[in-house]
Amino acid sequence: MKSLLLFSLVLFTTSMASIYDFKMNALDGTPVDFSQYKGKNLLIVNVASKCGSTPQYADLQKLHEQFGGKVTILGFPANNFGAQEPGSNQEIAQFCEKNYGVTFQMLEKISVKGDDVHPLYKLLKDQTGKEPTWNFCKYLIKADGSVKFFATNVNPLDKQIVEEINKCDF
Repeated sequence: MKSLLLFSLVLFTTSMASIYDFKMNALDGTPVDFSQYKGKNLLIVNVASKCGSTPQYADLQKLHEQFGGKVTILGFPANNFGAQEPGSNQEIAQFCEKNYGVTFQMLEKISVKGDDVHPLYKLLKDQTGKEPTWNFCKYLIKADGSVKFFATNVNPLDKQIVEEINKCDF
C-alpha cells in the first residue's frame, strides 16, 4: 500500500511538470534554465544536420530575426530518424554557425522519441498527443501554456506558423 501511494505521488508530480521546470545544457555546455522562458512564446524544434529538411535551419534563423521579440526558438539536435544527426554537440554547433549562421538557442543533443525519449519531449507528446515523426517537427508553446504541433513539412516561415506567432500574447 505504501509503495502504491508513493508511486501515485511520483506519477502525479511527474504529470504536473511544466516546460519551465527543465534545466538543460546548450551545445557549448552552458546551463539553460527554462524558467527564464516563463511568460514567453517558444518554438521547439528537433533538428538534424544530414536531413533533407536541414535547409529549414535557414528559415528558422530568418524567423528568429523577424519574430525574435515574439517567439524564442529552441533547437534540439536528435539522431532518432535515419541517424541524420551523428555529430557531437561541438560539431553540430560548428555546422549550424558555418552553414546557416544560426544564432537562436541550440541545446544539447537528445532523444525525441522511443524508449530513451527526453522528459521534455515526453511532456510535449503528453500535451499534444503528437510526437515527432521526423526531423524538424515543431511545437509552438504560447505564453498562455497552450501547445500546437507542426509536422516536418510545415516550413518555419509557413503562413500557419507566422499567423500563430502573430496571435501570441507577449
